[in-house]
Amino acid sequence: MGVMIGETEVRQQLMASNEEYRRLAAEHQSYAEQLEQLTHRTHLTEDEKLREITLKKKKLMLKDQMYSIVQKHRRQLEASSC
Repeated sequence: MGVMIGETEVRQQLMASNEEYRRLAAEHQSYAEQLEQLTHRTHLTEDEKLREITLKKKKLMLKDQMYSIVQKHRRQLEASSC
């Protein structure tokens, strides 16, 4: 029976060993910071509202890609521990 590996541990391993995962995480963080700046504004222009929506979609897309990499890595780790 395989050993279950925690989500945090898998993410840490990927940050240390997977260039694509690091790139996606950095881009995700950049979008999060840009969104944070927008949320501190009291009033958003139409362009800023559109930018906020776009950033949220891009951030979610990156999160999905990162999750896919995590799942693939986890399956590989669990298969190799059998």
